[in-house]
Amino acid sequence: MAQPAIIYRVNIQLSDVDRNLYQKLQTTVARHPSETPERLIARVLAYAVRFDPELAFTKGISAGDEPDLWIKGPDGRVTTWIEVGQPDPERLLKASRHAGRVILFAYGPTRFRWENQHLSRLSAISNLTVLGIEYDFLSQIVARLQRAVNWELTITEGNLYLSIGEETLESALTVLAGSID
Repeated sequence: MAQPAIIYRVNIQLSDVDRNLYQKLQTTVARHPSETPERLIARVLAYAVRFDPELAFTKGISAGDEPDLWIKGPDGRVTTWIEVGQPDPERLLKASRHAGRVILFAYGPTRFRWENQHLSRLSAISNLTVLGIEYDFLSQIVARLQRAVNWELTITEGNLYLSIGEETLESALTVLAGSID
């Protein structure tokens, strides 16, 4: 019998000083049985870091032809395509031809090897931004993960300050390719 998805209720008090955006985010996120907790956290952080009222989670792992998050225009075209992890570069190249903007939140214990192999080629894509998230930061969040997620996230000068209860975790969000606006 297949295991069901695990549902997380997410509440984030977002203070994005860099974009002058202050918002209370509330969403529900499903974690597919084959998805790691780190990947779930990366998706939620991507949602908060690039928050836009039109930004939506997709079927993710369940739908191989969709990104993890996207913004679609009124005509149904994808204006922003957001991936997490270390996808195949061909996937990002294809996305860059079909979406106005592609953003990758790269993370993982082998991220630096992935960067060395693929980043120079991907840097030539004008509508692609690659951001690096520290894997240790994700691991620290996973250690505190509960089904009811209540965070305060402050983003300033490219740094993330995440408060969970009485603890505050800190990490840089590194621009590896492209630009963030």
